[in-house]
Amino acid sequence: MRIDTPNASIITDPAGLRAIMLDHVKKVAMVIPMPAVTPPAPPGSPQMPGAPKPPTMQVHDLGKTLIEGHEVEGKRYTLPPLPAPPKPQMPKMPQMPKLPQAPGLPKPPHAPKAPPLPKLPTPTVTEIWTSVKLKMPVLTKVTTAAGEQTTYCKPTSTEEPHPSLFEIPPGYKLKSS
Repeated sequence: MRIDTPNASIITDPAGLRAIMLDHVKKVAMVIPMPAVTPPAPPGSPQMPGAPKPPTMQVHDLGKTLIEGHEVEGKRYTLPPLPAPPKPQMPKMPQMPKLPQAPGLPKPPHAPKAPPLPKLPTPTVTEIWTSVKLKMPVLTKVTTAAGEQTTYCKPTSTEEPHPSLFEIPPGYKLKSS
């Protein structure tokens, strides 16, 4: 797979267990070894002891539509937030003996107020529109408490790309990782 931005490209080669980062401004390439991918545990497999059970993801079919003339299918994935950890218990203050208040002296200080509770966590919502023909995402929107990120992959030719697109271009210096 190759991802291009105006100043850089990232080429991933899972079969070769490597990624190539190209800096088009400095004409530098860096090859980074990739670890072999371990498949996820099958459903129903045991979890780490004490690990919270992951929340159940909801999937909603958004149907089919066209994006720039390409037929796409949409799905919305909603992952509820993890449950908030239990509120810690306030330590018990030792009982101080009652002393008579001397006239003219200030009153003793009070215990500080508890901090306000944080806002409730929001769910993570991911909307993915996948090309029916290419079986690749065309439009992805991810919404979290931190904001929204939209990734748009402009549909292009469906022909096999030239192999040179996945190699270090001539004239680039190889930088060690």
